[in-house]
Amino acid sequence: MKMSYAELQNKPRILQSLTGIKVDEFETLLDSFATAWATFVAETFQREGRKRAYGGGRKTRLRTLEDKLLFILVYFRLYPTQEVQGFLFEMGQAQAHEWVHRLSGVLHQALGYERQLPEREPAKLAAVLDTCPSLEFLIDGTERPINRPKDKADRQTYYSGKRKAHTVKNNIISERGGKVLFLSDTYEGKKHDKKIADEEDYPFPDGSTLWQDTGFQGFAPAGVTIQQPKKKPRKADLTDEEKERNRQISKVRVEIEHQIGGIKRCQIVVQKFRNWVDHYVDDVMETACGLHNFRLTHRQRKATERPEVA
Repeated sequence: MKMSYAELQNKPRILQSLTGIKVDEFETLLDSFATAWATFVAETFQREGRKRAYGGGRKTRLRTLEDKLLFILVYFRLYPTQEVQGFLFEMGQAQAHEWVHRLSGVLHQALGYERQLPEREPAKLAAVLDTCPSLEFLIDGTERPINRPKDKADRQTYYSGKRKAHTVKNNIISERGGKVLFLSDTYEGKKHDKKIADEEDYPFPDGSTLWQDTGFQGFAPAGVTIQQPKKKPRKADLTDEEKERNRQISKVRVEIEHQIGGIKRCQIVVQKFRNWVDHYVDDVMETACGLHNFRLTHRQRKATERPEVA
């Protein structure tokens, strides 16, 4: 039996397990997804000079917008092989491959319409951070496994001594109590978190507080108060006061670990990455951040709208 939204919308727990979002969140995202799909159709299938009208030829298995959105959310959430993805939606592997890359762009654009995508340009970061009233931010790096490169030089470049595997890496900046605000470019796993931060040269508003781990030792932008655990000295111990301060910092820093955990609800950024289409390894991370932000924003909004119990 083909997987369809018509069947799953009455099974909310299964829908959430398959897509990572609830039924009401699905319906909200569907509006922006419809706009993004209409733009894609206009630019791709209704261009001047096209000989066959849009809708001609064999009929697609994904006939409704709901099923198109379901298809790509399932792929991001579960990351099955394209053979399995095709089986779930009654199509061949080649068709599944085409739909995956077609709908990935549409989903990304829909999240852009929802204003949930993180900033990617360091030069624009200060303007984004300046809108946050608390001026308290968290930074951390995260790695993702990839298939072992065939080229020997690439194997050395992408080998992460930390993960003992071939990986790619991103830095993430979030607001305390808020969503992911910035996502760095995707780098080879060999590159250090601090080196990425130094090269991208993140600007922060004056008076900001930045919570970071020891992987960013020495990263101290001008006008920013750095909150970072103290490393244990060689052949010495931390004092009780230093240990307590480290614990207090860790209680705050755990927020960004939760943010990364939310992003990695999408198994496409957890499992060993198999796709070889150019830039797709970077694109999926941005979309996964957008899905996390969308889910977080939607649930925070619902919490504020919930009536108080007398």
